[in-house]
Amino acid sequence: MIWILVAVGGAIGTLLRFSATKLSVLLAGNTYTGTFLVNVTGSLLLGVFIGWSLTKSTDMSHLRHFIAIGILGGYTTFSTLTLESLQLLESGSLSKAGLNIVANVTIGLLAAYAGFLLGRTI
Repeated sequence: MIWILVAVGGAIGTLLRFSATKLSVLLAGNTYTGTFLVNVTGSLLLGVFIGWSLTKSTDMSHLRHFIAIGILGGYTTFSTLTLESLQLLESGSLSKAGLNIVANVTIGLLAAYAGFLLGRTI
């Protein structure tokens, strides 16, 4: 059952990320803006969910697998971040590549922490 929950959640998350990438190309003219927004919102939502679920006394393992591993695991993307940063480096945009990496990791971590604190209050 857990495998199915992870697979269905992953499909949902992947489709959401794909849609965000297409929207980013349309609105910002690039993919890395979408990747950044996906990683930050995904980190925030993961923090909220984990913070919230840890306050519950009921078994949340099925919901955690579906949301945290499935949906949010499929939604966020480290591999795309590395590929886009490599492409920026290859095009000679060292500062953009560095900013892309630092912003994704730093702001993503801050978003996850803020979400965790928020989730504990819900």
